[in-house]
Amino acid sequence: MDDDLNDGSGVIKDRDECDDNSHIVRIKYYPVELENVPEYGGFKRWFQMFKLYRGKKVDDDEEDSNRLSGLFKGNFCIYKIAAEQVIERQNSGDGVLAVEEKDMPKLKLAYGLPIHRPIDIRIIVYIVRCLDLHPVDFNGMADPYIVLHCGKQKIVDKEHKINNQLNPIFGRSFEMDVTFPMESLLKIQIWDYDTLSADDLIGETTIDLEDRYFAPNQARCGIQEKYEIFGYNVWRNPLKPSQILDGLCTDLKMEMPKYIENSVVVGGLTFEADESGGGYVENELGERKLLIPNEHLALKVLKNWQTVPGGCHLVPEYVETRTLFCDERPGVEQGKLEMWIDMFPKDSPMPSNVVDITPRQPKSYELRCIIWNTDEVTLDDTNVLTGERSSDIFVKGYIKGVGEDDQQTDVHYRSLTGEGNFNWRFVYRFDYLKAEDKIVFKKSMMLGMSEIEFKTPPNLTLQVWDADLVSADDFLGSITLNLNKLVKPAKDVRKCSLKMVEKEGKVPTLNLFKNKRCKGWWPVVAREKEEEGEDDKTEKLILKGKVEAELHLLTVEEADKNPVGIAREDPEKLPDPKRPDSSFLWIFNPLKSIRYILWKNYKWYIITFLVVLALAILVAVFVYHLPNYLARRVFYSA
Repeated sequence: MDDDLNDGSGVIKDRDECDDNSHIVRIKYYPVELENVPEYGGFKRWFQMFKLYRGKKVDDDEEDSNRLSGLFKGNFCIYKIAAEQVIERQNSGDGVLAVEEKDMPKLKLAYGLPIHRPIDIRIIVYIVRCLDLHPVDFNGMADPYIVLHCGKQKIVDKEHKINNQLNPIFGRSFEMDVTFPMESLLKIQIWDYDTLSADDLIGETTIDLEDRYFAPNQARCGIQEKYEIFGYNVWRNPLKPSQILDGLCTDLKMEMPKYIENSVVVGGLTFEADESGGGYVENELGERKLLIPNEHLALKVLKNWQTVPGGCHLVPEYVETRTLFCDERPGVEQGKLEMWIDMFPKDSPMPSNVVDITPRQPKSYELRCIIWNTDEVTLDDTNVLTGERSSDIFVKGYIKGVGEDDQQTDVHYRSLTGEGNFNWRFVYRFDYLKAEDKIVFKKSMMLGMSEIEFKTPPNLTLQVWDADLVSADDFLGSITLNLNKLVKPAKDVRKCSLKMVEKEGKVPTLNLFKNKRCKGWWPVVAREKEEEGEDDKTEKLILKGKVEAELHLLTVEEADKNPVGIAREDPEKLPDPKRPDSSFLWIFNPLKSIRYILWKNYKWYIITFLVVLALAILVAVFVYHLPNYLARRVFYSA
């Protein structure tokens, strides 16, 4: 049952409205208690529950609650009798009043009442999950487990507690043998497990099983959408649809159903078979015929029983949502519980199968992401000497989150064109739950004493950064790739554009879990706010660069058979990138700094300076030696 298929009314949509798995049978989902669904009338056709108190009522609510001594289940009904039906009372003459009944009306309350003897029932309680439980631990979480009470029976499922969860998925089923009317109230409690202190009650809910069992809505076991004799949706009610229909007709003193070819007549109404109800098979001649026609026709009548005179809405196969309360916090909701109940009389055959609702386990995968190149990355740095713009580019990636599994490449220093070369491999291992389309992982809390389970979408985030030696690194842009709906990469860098992320839902995508491998260019973007007015600000996507990557998804078993190294390490070592000579860190390469920064930008200035300096030295030497030279010439000439 998927939350994203809920249309707001709590009813799960048909699968063909949501995806291509229209053959999958869906369960009716109610966001409230089953007895609060309007068409079922609270299952109060026969009985009402009255509280019996002892003593005199006082104004104190707590004392009044302590006066409760029991419960009375019954009903009172007053009928108006017509004048011609009044009981005649005649005086017999000796002072005794003789009573004569004339045309006494049939008491409607007694018509169809349940049998007046104890009934042994097998109940199967299915607990799916809890939602938004009230936190009771000091870390804001809870360690919930299930406790069931019915009469003197008690089931404590402490061994299947779920640590540090406010939305636990239990997927548990419990069987109990009870006897009506002595054991008719089922209490379901959710407790919080504590190691050093007593466990705390989070919340509880109570269900009147007897009301459901005897209700004409067939709440004992929900009517399934299709009648199937094998597979995951095999019919689990011991009574076949035709047997259930015969019983309903008998209760209403109605003529038994008449089956005529692919139709059935009940209560003067004709119901015809349709292919949406299933059950059709194709023979050798290509003709479609209804397999087990009576059962499929009877099932269609059951699903439309409210249209039959005297009929009512029958309970379909369902999941109900019950609100949990706690006496210590009266009137305050403590969470929700999703569940359903099946009930079967023990004097009839038991169901051949119990629905397995054990939570599905995630499958382990390994994602290998090779960052080959970047291009057109924003140049974020400006050289104070030359005014030349550049960026020291590196790429960071993660799936679970920063601080969990983030990895980054080495740095391509002094990229003057936005191009970066890496040949760097990221390797991520994760557990993927296909039923929920989520990645499941756990984080250690409380110094490793406990763990909290988290679920996130299967997104790979690639970020492009500009490395800084002194200050913090500068974020340039990112791209988030959903592995289930991966935007198809561009094969050429020139075809990679902002349109690939702007038109969400209109660009072609692929499922990496099916395709396994892809390679190409994706745009790297950032959001910048632009002002439209004094108060209105909108975000605009800005292209910050492009990244070329290769993704390869394998199961853990496949990955273990063909291991690879992280970064450029063995096995399957990647070649070193061919970066230009101008890519270096200036502080560790002073000669290259002179060559590629000073000489490249100030070559003619330097040459001119050196020429002028040489001439100045020559002039200085000439001026320095000229007096001596002239003196010697004068002295020796004389």
